[in-house]
Amino acid sequence: MSVVDRVKATLKIENMVASTSVGDYIDLVQAAELFDGAEYDPEHFSGVIVRLKEPSSTVLVFRSGKMVSTGAKGYDIVEDGIGRVVEALCGAGIIPEVIPYIQYKNIVFSASLNVPLNLNKVALGLGLENVEYEPDTFPGMVYRMFVPKVVILIFSTGRLVITGCKEYDDAQEAIDIIVRDLEELGALK
Repeated sequence: MSVVDRVKATLKIENMVASTSVGDYIDLVQAAELFDGAEYDPEHFSGVIVRLKEPSSTVLVFRSGKMVSTGAKGYDIVEDGIGRVVEALCGAGIIPEVIPYIQYKNIVFSASLNVPLNLNKVALGLGLENVEYEPDTFPGMVYRMFVPKVVILIFSTGRLVITGCKEYDDAQEAIDIIVRDLEELGALK
C-alpha cells in the first residue's frame, strides 16, 4: 500500500458546516417551542439553537429562513438533522412544505501520516509564501493550498487537519499533494 493510500485510509470527517434556506420568514419564538432544550435568546444570538442528540449535530434556525448545521461528522447526519428540523417546522405550520437544498460550506477532516515530521525543515521546503509556522505561538504549521483551496494544519506528530473543504474529494486531493510534496522533501522517511 502506498503512503498516499495509507494516509487516505486514516481520513476522517471531524466537523461539517452546511446551510440551507427554507423560506423567507420563520417565527423563532414558535420554532424554539418545538424542540426540547432549544435555546433562543435574541439579546445574545439572533437564531434558535437546536442541539440534536440523535443524530449528534446542531442546527441553527434564523428568522430569514436560513438554517446552518454544524457539528455533524457525516453527510447523512447533516441531512437527517436538517430534515428533522424542517419536518417539525412544516408539521407545526411554521413553514410551508419544502425539500431543503443543502450546501456544504466547510468540511474539516483529520488524517495521519504515521511518521513524525521536522516542521522547521518542512516549512522551509514548502515555501514560506504558503506557510505559517511560529512554534512559540502554535505547535503546528499552517499550510495554505490554492488548488484545492484548503488549509492543512500539520503537526510534528504527523497528524493533519484539513479545513476549508467543500467536498470529500478536496481532502483526498490535498492528501495527494501534501504527501507528494513531503516525499520530494524527504520528510516521510
